[in-house]
Amino acid sequence: MGKIRVSVALASYNGEAYVKEQIESILKNLSAEDEIVVSDDGSTDRTLDRIEECKGNKVPITVVKGEGRGIKQNIGNALNYCRGQYIFLADQDDVWAEKKVETMLKYLGRDGCKLVCHDARVMDATLSKELKPSFFAYRGSKAGFLHNLAKNRYMGCCMAFDRSLLSYALPIPDEIEMHDQWIGMINDIKRGKSRFIGEKLLLYRRHDANVSDFSHGTILEMITKRYRLLKALFLRLACKK
Repeated sequence: MGKIRVSVALASYNGEAYVKEQIESILKNLSAEDEIVVSDDGSTDRTLDRIEECKGNKVPITVVKGEGRGIKQNIGNALNYCRGQYIFLADQDDVWAEKKVETMLKYLGRDGCKLVCHDARVMDATLSKELKPSFFAYRGSKAGFLHNLAKNRYMGCCMAFDRSLLSYALPIPDEIEMHDQWIGMINDIKRGKSRFIGEKLLLYRRHDANVSDFSHGTILEMITKRYRLLKALFLRLACKK
């Protein structure tokens, strides 16, 4: 097996309605030197059948069994199998723009940049209605540790990063809330430059079965979550010195 350029880590669970469309959009971005790694967390519908229908392309698709511990650990499981120099995260229900990978690779590795986030259009379940023209504008997205500690702007489905971050990010702690914020802030602390780019390279689908949401907890809940995140970051980076 030759050197892998890009690995796409995709977490699936009962996503038969959208996962094939998502993988097909990803495949349009990849070449034979890339790979897709799907961690399935015990789907009981036809998700695995839909994924199987996407195989046979020049790009290898590897399916591994998740541990049944939820989205964070399902993503972590996929990341454990990724071999590429650059890692792209993917949800099971979005649609990639055709030049997403090409655009992101223009920034990764340049001037110390180890992580890139791009903008997205927020769409309804059928992708026929635009709910928000810019996720960045809605969320106030920009790079920076303190900025993303106050409110997370690292959205995994819009992220790609250098594999060197995996040595710090894995395993993903159970006590943190979001794997994307965890990876992004590890990069911030390790002084790997992050770039937030304005290109809208994803149709971000909103529907009743979304794992993520745009809601906020109480002030106490928010403080508790940030304390847990900071504690986990400190412990992880202290162990890696």
